[in-house]
Amino acid sequence: MNFNMDVFKGAWSAMSTPLTEEGKVDSDALYKLIEHQLKLGIKGLFLAGTAGEGPFLPDRERLRLAELTMRYTAGRIPIAMQITDNSAERMIENLERYQELIDIAVIAPPFFQRDANDDFLVDLYNQVIEASKIPVGIYNRGKYSSVYITPEVLSRILDNPKVILCKDSASMPEFTAAIMEVKKRRNGELAVLCGDEFNCVEYLKQGYDGVLFGGGCFNGAYAAEMCRLAAAGEYARAQKIQDHLAEVMYKVFGGKNIECWLAGQKELMVRLNVFNTAKTFLSYQLTEECSRMIDEVIRDEKSWLLK
Repeated sequence: MNFNMDVFKGAWSAMSTPLTEEGKVDSDALYKLIEHQLKLGIKGLFLAGTAGEGPFLPDRERLRLAELTMRYTAGRIPIAMQITDNSAERMIENLERYQELIDIAVIAPPFFQRDANDDFLVDLYNQVIEASKIPVGIYNRGKYSSVYITPEVLSRILDNPKVILCKDSASMPEFTAAIMEVKKRRNGELAVLCGDEFNCVEYLKQGYDGVLFGGGCFNGAYAAEMCRLAAAGEYARAQKIQDHLAEVMYKVFGGKNIECWLAGQKELMVRLNVFNTAKTFLSYQLTEECSRMIDEVIRDEKSWLLK
């Protein structure tokens, strides 16, 4: 797909993967999910991330997810996909498997490294970036990652001209400063999306292009409106949307401790007749209170949930 950087000015979805009870990608639900997200105003899809259960999907199902998504989107919306693994060799192998099907290959920190120094990590990323035939995105998780990529290392990685996207979920000011310095230096060649679903307006104020949410399958319309208002400089109105959305997400995710998270999100999609099951690989549980809150959200938020 040919696309310009304006495609990042809005809401992207870190797409939840609909599964059958047997743990396979549900092709019927996936088609409905893609159409649903387009109606919500989602501008791009990110496959096989945390919310997409990518690390748990078998290779054959990740490949099927990419193939089906490419078929169902039919060029209407760009597709990014996580290719993360523990070595450059394994990530390059993933690249070879998926890069003919997707538009952007996304690299997050490795799942495990022991005493890796900064130069080693920069080299690991750059080996994969240089092997890619398609543009690359970097997923920054900061302290939430088992392998910590420092702001200095991230800056060196983002300076690679083949990197066009950074998803920042660190919620740490030192990363924001480093990312924005690179963005300025790259002069329009690097887009930055905020991954903090509960506090994105502050990042949009600082110059982030848009948002990339794991809850995009249901909160995409709120997110798109927040981005629109922020781009117009209407930050107070954007913050009101953010505050309301936070209340909605806490209900869906099982409260401020996020007790239900993916179980709640998938159950909501079942009740919206998009998913056929709420199956997750890690068997997240739905509490009675979360179930009741989901019904409340559907009752009160229908105009946002179903566009």
